[in-house]
Amino acid sequence: MAVRIRLSRGGSKKRPFYRIVAADQRAPRDGRFIEKLGTYNPLLPQEHEQRLVINEERIKYWLGVGAQPTERLEKLFSNLGLVKAPVVREQPKKSAPKAKAQERMKEKEAAAAANAEAAASAASAE
Repeated sequence: MAVRIRLSRGGSKKRPFYRIVAADQRAPRDGRFIEKLGTYNPLLPQEHEQRLVINEERIKYWLGVGAQPTERLEKLFSNLGLVKAPVVREQPKKSAPKAKAQERMKEKEAAAAANAEAAASAASAE
């Protein structure tokens, strides 16, 4: 059984409130879970003490037995020092410019550099 530490949504429409739960990976998002580990209220300001309330001891236990946190919880836990910060790429490979677009960008940069050089030499000639 693969266990995930994930968010289970509660609250009303446009007023989200999440429970942090350890659940079987195959269970539905708001369905059956093994254990409640804390709460997360994204509507509160960052520095508010009730924004993220967790049972740190139980989270360390679940991480120790192989439970995987979701991306969002991995970011939150890394701020608390519970897990290593996830690697964030500047630009995903899928949306990176293709070969022709990269060539056009290089040509544009070369033209800009030539214009800057010409302006610098014109300024020094005066």
